Amino acid sequence: MPKVLSIILGGGKGTRLYPLTKERSKPAVPFGGKHRIVDIPISNCINSDFRQIYLLTQFNSASLHMHIANAYNFDRFSKGFVEILAAEQTLEHSGWYEGTADAVRKNFVHFKTQNPTHYMILSGDQLYQMDLQEYFDKHVSSGADISIATTAVTREDASGFGIMKIDKNQRITEFMEKPDKQLNIDDWKIPVEARDHTIPKNKEYLASMGIYIFNSEVMEEALDNDLTDFGKQIIPNAIKKYKVHSYIYNGYWEDIGTIKNFYDCTLDLTSITPRFNFYNEETPIYTHARNLAPSKMNKALITRSTASEGCVITESTITDSVIGVRSIIEGNSILEGVICMGADYYETNEEKIANSKKGIPNIGIGYNTQIRHAIIDKNAHIGNNCSIGYGAPLEDQEDSIMVVKDGIIVIKKNAIIPNGTVI
Repeated sequence: MPKVLSIILGGGKGTRLYPLTKERSKPAVPFGGKHRIVDIPISNCINSDFRQIYLLTQFNSASLHMHIANAYNFDRFSKGFVEILAAEQTLEHSGWYEGTADAVRKNFVHFKTQNPTHYMILSGDQLYQMDLQEYFDKHVSSGADISIATTAVTREDASGFGIMKIDKNQRITEFMEKPDKQLNIDDWKIPVEARDHTIPKNKEYLASMGIYIFNSEVMEEALDNDLTDFGKQIIPNAIKKYKVHSYIYNGYWEDIGTIKNFYDCTLDLTSITPRFNFYNEETPIYTHARNLAPSKMNKALITRSTASEGCVITESTITDSVIGVRSIIEGNSILEGVICMGADYYETNEEKIANSKKGIPNIGIGYNTQIRHAIIDKNAHIGNNCSIGYGAPLEDQEDSIMVVKDGIIVIKKNAIIPNGTVI
């Protein structure tokens, strides 16, 4: 029987998601109110019955370690695991991971002990629900050495991706990295024989999703060099040497590695028919079970919004917003288009009294406060009578309590915003 190791790439410093990655790694960034980004690829693996999972990371990994330890404990009979492999010094190498391929290469010593027949490479900052078992079955039946998951894109969007040229049998023959918008690439269109009715007519090109399956011996051969990146180096070289197959995925898929994409994809969860479905019981998204009390609404008007467990919301108006675990929102407050990540803990009365003497508001959102078009990171202390996001649009900037990117205000983790503050 095939033995597949799933390898989730945790990425680098996550600078595009800063300040959400200031104190945590990119996979550990909270998502959807109660989950973390890393829960998405892990859940895809588990739902597809691939339960031997490695997560490669090297930056700010403490919170990620804690989350994985609390969320993913397999019984002794399943032989499943989720194990974090952080960059480490050995006698063979002493540096950081220098890229996606380098991270995998430096961990072969751990992977080979499992005697895998195949490696599945997944990204840690994408939003999708894919049947990875179907993907793997197509890889095996195609007789390919490597399979690359691809998604159809328009000519305009093609300039932002690595583009694949395929033949009528879906074998990849060429690769092009982010073609210039003025370049004529008509001969790179998806062949008629490889299209089906589910692909929109205006999407004529195939973009790499950064999700790969390698036969194990091919992976080891392909990485027997000094090349550091899968997308820019390993894959283009492999196309020339190996049989590389395209698996065309027609479902929802988004990169949530920037503040704007993260904000847009999170708020889409509040739409009537969200593109990412948290409500499919056959393919649940797993996470840390916190055993919190149900959220309590002490009179509130809530429209197109979600609230995770453990929240207390009092006489507030909330629209198009995602409210995270343990969020405390006091009376007469208004939230519009807000991602409120909540808190890691509840403050005790003693802590509240001590902070009050220092002029520090309670964790949560105070009375008569208005917030619009913003992300509130965890454990933020936002006082009474504050106004955030209701003035003129702000230019990109950073100070001690916030960062503004693409017009989105991001309140930093543990930030203290005194009563009456206007941003």
